[in-house]
Amino acid sequence: MIRSAICDMLGITYPVFQGGMAWIADGKLAAAVSGGGGLGIIAAGNAPGDYVREQIRIARSLTEKPIGVNIMLMSPFADDVAQVVVEESVPVVTTGAGNPSKYMKAWKEADIRVIPVVASVAMAKLMTRLGASALIAEGGESGGHVGELTTMVLVPQICDATTLPVIAAGGIADGRGVAAAFMLGACGVQMGTRFLSAYECTIHPNYKEKILKATDLCTMVTGKRLGHPVRSLRTQFAREYAKGEYGAMDDAQLEAFGTGALRRAVQEGDNERGCFLSGQIASMVRKEQSAAEIVKEVMEQAEPILRRAPEWVK
Repeated sequence: MIRSAICDMLGITYPVFQGGMAWIADGKLAAAVSGGGGLGIIAAGNAPGDYVREQIRIARSLTEKPIGVNIMLMSPFADDVAQVVVEESVPVVTTGAGNPSKYMKAWKEADIRVIPVVASVAMAKLMTRLGASALIAEGGESGGHVGELTTMVLVPQICDATTLPVIAAGGIADGRGVAAAFMLGACGVQMGTRFLSAYECTIHPNYKEKILKATDLCTMVTGKRLGHPVRSLRTQFAREYAKGEYGAMDDAQLEAFGTGALRRAVQEGDNERGCFLSGQIASMVRKEQSAAEIVKEVMEQAEPILRRAPEWVK
């Protein structure tokens, strides 16, 4: 069985994190992943603190295993959620879309393991100095908010820049991706898009169907003009947004056009006005499974691949 430093640090069986996907990663999905031996993560997204507290309690009613909360730092409710995780004694917090510096002292005093998502070496070095417990190096292949560097390029550079454990994210959907991540220096992986097919993932059936039918060229990135690029499926909404981004709309119009689009995709399956976030590996997600089966499958696939390494060294 594959076990790494991150397993011992967090008390999990497998070095597999479930991504903090806004409006998607709720208490039910997080509990299912944690119950399967990985680290399930509740996404705060743009939700208020009371919602996050409710999801934490739902997860704890379903599993005794460790769970985490992902805080999107550009959310207007970030301050409230930052306090909720302290009050609820959440063992792990991951952060994205911003710099968590202002919260680090309080979280560390509450004995919370802080694991920021980083997309550059500079941010990795800063988070290391501030006392992060580990880092998630997320390449631009991932769904949602993305950086410029690919996972293949980013992960080894982050590993060279820090002494902290590194979790690889972006473009990982099976055991081959897990094995590759370990070879790049990571000690675990985070997957988001793969868990969209989990039985416990409560996205609208239209959303799940789009993922299961996706092709290799099914995603695109929009939002660069506003400074927060996002990867999603190539839908009518995404195409119209891209058209507006390159000339037809000003910044205020773009913001208004995108407001609520993810929620409409997740909850309503709105094919015309919904933003269906997805990583580039969507075409590798071919079946529905339980979250526990997904965790176990990718780890069982990775082990024989890693065991074959001596074959290539003569």
